[in-house]
Amino acid sequence: MLRLAAANRQETFERIREPLRERGIRVEHVPVSERTVDLTGDGGIAGVDVALDAFDAGFVYPGRLMEGAVADALLEVPWVNGRDAVLASRNKAGVLATLAREGVPVPETTLVSNPVDEADLVAAYERFDPPVVLKPNSTTRGIGVAKVGDADSFLGVTDYLDLVHDYRATGDKAFVVQEYLADATDYRVMVLDGEYVGAVERSLPDRERARGRWKHNVHRGAEATGVDLDPEYRRLAERVADVLDVDLLGVDLLVTPERAVVNETNARPTVDAATKYDDGFYDRLAALVERTAREDRD
Repeated sequence: MLRLAAANRQETFERIREPLRERGIRVEHVPVSERTVDLTGDGGIAGVDVALDAFDAGFVYPGRLMEGAVADALLEVPWVNGRDAVLASRNKAGVLATLAREGVPVPETTLVSNPVDEADLVAAYERFDPPVVLKPNSTTRGIGVAKVGDADSFLGVTDYLDLVHDYRATGDKAFVVQEYLADATDYRVMVLDGEYVGAVERSLPDRERARGRWKHNVHRGAEATGVDLDPEYRRLAERVADVLDVDLLGVDLLVTPERAVVNETNARPTVDAATKYDDGFYDRLAALVERTAREDRD
């Protein structure tokens, strides 16, 4: 039986463990962040009792890249979505630039690489019809994303971004300014090994929309409902995974009556309930794990 080290979020581990066990893959949760790790002795990772040298593959490279390097060194396994895939997907501007170059539709977007003069900030804002969306370039789960409708508010938000970037010394002080697509339907599409395997529509409850909320992130209270996605949008998501060359990819689409655009991607996607995926999802996932482990041995 193959052994898979799951470094992804807890809910993903709980969902994939039994289906993969039925397909000959034993999954163990091996998180490396928010704990202590013995780098030079035999204490291993706090809270993990499994022998770290017994795994055949990992799922997926840890989101905290510094701790990920530690996990990579201790486990010595190939990853379903390795460091390069996770790092590339997290770079919002890099993804959008790559997709736009390949003719994949994306929202109108400007990258601001701090520090820049106030005049440059105003010019970036004035490229768009307000409101505009601001996103820290490497954020996840909708953290730090803001919608603003006037230049003074825009400059105020960029001031806060300057403070956050300076305090955390993240090494990525960039953010993107993006057109706001009002009333767009938000889809998270899963592509596995190049093929569409399912999608959900993410939407806020009506009461939350009435309060003025607009970010359809599940981690911010939105609901994810399985949908039978239009074949055109399936092909679009598959095209994104092909361009980025990522084996397991969440592709976020915004669809209006006029167009569909790729808003973001996620190379560390949360695996949802099996009912939200096509039949055969776990067979395909098991095959990907087996191929990843086999390629390392070869």
